[in-house]
Amino acid sequence: MDHTNTSVHGPGLFSGLTGLAKNILGLVVSRVELAALELSEVRNHVIELIAIGALALICSWFAIAYGTAMIVALTWESMGWTILLVMFLVFIAITAALVLKARAMLKEGKLAFPETMNELKNDRDMLL
Repeated sequence: MDHTNTSVHGPGLFSGLTGLAKNILGLVVSRVELAALELSEVRNHVIELIAIGALALICSWFAIAYGTAMIVALTWESMGWTILLVMFLVFIAITAALVLKARAMLKEGKLAFPETMNELKNDRDMLL
């Protein structure tokens, strides 16, 4: 009788462990899928950040070019330099705006994995 009782508990324990392993594997797979989804979003934000950085760099080059041209124009006695000053200030303003936008994106955490990290924290709390 003891032998049949052991055989009844054996498969139950084994199937319980198998079910637990399947659930853990399913949890890991769902977390990997979530990370992959967020990685594609982060990739898009990185591309946007690179584009904004490139535009800021180009605008700063224009600011330097117009600033240099303004210094040259200021040596002339005519008033033709004012348009160069205006262009210089415009490109400086654009550069500043783009840099501020890039910094704001970094501060907002758009390059992070908020949902994945939240779910992993919840999983850790649940398991411990």
